[in-house]
Formats: sequence, C-alpha cells, structure tokens
Amino acid sequence: MAGAAAVALPAAGLPPRGAWAQAMDIARATAFIQQTGNQLVAAINDPNLTLPQRRQRVADILRRAVDIEGVGRFILGRYARQATPEQLAEYMRLFEEVIIRNLSARFGEYQGVRFSLGRSQQRTEDDVLVTTIIERPNTQPFTLDWRVSEVGGQPKVVDVIAEGTSLRLTTRSEYAAVIQRNGGSIDALLAAMRNQIQQLAAREQGGAAR
Repeated sequence: MAGAAAVALPAAGLPPRGAWAQAMDIARATAFIQQTGNQLVAAINDPNLTLPQRRQRVADILRRAVDIEGVGRFILGRYARQATPEQLAEYMRLFEEVIIRNLSARFGEYQGVRFSLGRSQQRTEDDVLVTTIIERPNTQPFTLDWRVSEVGGQPKVVDVIAEGTSLRLTTRSEYAAVIQRNGGSIDALLAAMRNQIQQLAAREQGGAAR
C-alpha cells in the first residue's frame, strides 16, 4: 500500500457524476497540465526556498490541481455507505495527506527537475489523458499520464497513470483488500492509512538526510 496514490465516482448519498463533470476540452486540459507542471517544477527548483518550503509549495499546487474529494470517494467505493460521518471525515483527511505525499514523491524534491508535455488524447467526452515526461537528476526520464476532467467548472486531475497502472484503481483495490481482511472494518483501513503516512514521512526524512 505504500505505493498507493490517487479519483472520482459517486458514493451513496452523493449526486451523480454529471453533477460535477462536464465535457472536457482537449486544449483546456493540456494547458491546465502544462501550467500545473510548470508550477511544480518552478517550486522544486526555486533556490530561495528551503526543503520544507518546497514541500509545502508543491503540496499547495497539488491540492488545487487534484479532485481530492472525488478521488477519495471513488477509492472508498461502496464502503462509504457503511462509514460513519466521523470515519468518512477522518478517511478524507488521511487520504489527502497520502495522495499529496505520493504525488510529490514522483517529482522529487531536489533542484534539476524538468517537465515536458507528450501527447494528449480525448478518452471520453468527459475526460482527456495528457502525457508528460518527468526528468530528475541521476534518474531515467519517465512518463506520467494525467487524466483530466471538468469538475465544478474547473479542470481537475482525476487519475494519474504511472507505467501503465492507474493509481486510483490500484489504490481502490488495495484499500478494499484491507477492509475485507479485517471483517469490513473501516477503522482498520484508517489505521493502515496512518501507518502508510508514517512510512512516507520516514522516506522523506531519509531523503532529506542524504
């Protein structure tokens, strides 16, 4: 579960997807990812920021770019129906931290990161897939595909595909397995998410120490 990350379908009691999403224009989606990527790279490469400041700047950019609530509810899926309001609120709080830390780690934290656009393709009327190439010092370039939808009148990232794997689908499967192994317990998932955050934080600290 440490590799989990990121997105959007209605759970019980939520309005249907059409209440959020409208038709997504390919040029608008591409421009949105270009802007987001440029902002991330600028924050990471800013020589005037300390490491904690860079982390905070990257986190703020990702919070604006990603449909965190939609992603989180999609991943929890049918188990949202059995969660109490308190459990659901705690799940969303933890999930935001998990997804931000995961996506931040994919860009890295040290100067020299570069970002470029690949191709964009209209997947459905509602979403566009934008391919990007990430280059980090001493690391082979890799691609990230960003699935973008119109949510509440704004373009938002609703999935990230790394090495052909949808992060929202992978995380949904992992979280469901935790709940099922523990007799349907939402609290067991919350405990596992807290442990996941501790592991991600320890990894960040280990990287900062090098």
